[in-house]
Amino acid sequence: MNVRRLPGWASALFGAVAIVAVWWIVSALVPAEGQFSPIPSPPAVLAAMADDGFGFYWPNFSVTLAEAGIGYLYGNLIGLILAALVLVLPWLDGVINQFAVVTYCVPIVAIGPLAIVILGGAKTPGDPSATAVFFAALSVVFTTVVGSLLGLKAADKASLDVVAVYGGSRLTQLRKVRLIAALPAILNALQIAVPTAFLGAVLGEYFGKIERGVGPVLVAAQVSLNSPRVWAVFLLCAIVAIAGYALLGLVGRAVAPWSTGRKVAA
Repeated sequence: MNVRRLPGWASALFGAVAIVAVWWIVSALVPAEGQFSPIPSPPAVLAAMADDGFGFYWPNFSVTLAEAGIGYLYGNLIGLILAALVLVLPWLDGVINQFAVVTYCVPIVAIGPLAIVILGGAKTPGDPSATAVFFAALSVVFTTVVGSLLGLKAADKASLDVVAVYGGSRLTQLRKVRLIAALPAILNALQIAVPTAFLGAVLGEYFGKIERGVGPVLVAAQVSLNSPRVWAVFLLCAIVAIAGYALLGLVGRAVAPWSTGRKVAA
């Protein structure tokens, strides 16, 4: 019996509609406290977004996107270099894996004040915060190292043996065999790193010394108990993260079409 599956876009649309429906129902059941309800309805959030306008959100989101982008580049570059080092120098495997785990497990609340003292915030309003860039980079190192190592270690052993028989070094194996075999896994890791870097940048902004960005907007909205604006920023953050994730997915399919499991036309 053949079971027909829904296409990806239909499943995503169904999930989005279900989430909005549940959100709307819950907002109707939660009583309002003061001027704003703690869980505003979707129309209230959209009205808040329209009232604030593009001129309010873009100057703040552009700063956070710049921080996330810079941190994304640095963090992934570090992760890829560390993963490559393990293949060239196998004795570094344990050290690099431990380092990656530490970057994932270290409490941000503990190192946030240290990052502010050492790196500081934005020099002028509108400039990226060094602390936010640091946290964006820190957030992606673990996923990139682990994903890249899994892909690099999954290379075909017969192909590696052929390179070794012809006198190729570990570096030659890395360039000729492992990188090609690991490309789908590396692209998946880079895709996962997109929303992670954005989240890291937002968390970095929470530690202050920055006047523009998603973090300051959220802090100001929380202090004033402006729940529609908080939900609007949350919704926009989700849209940005999903859009970046989907964009990297399209890039991955274009660069490594065989990673989807479908036949590639000759």
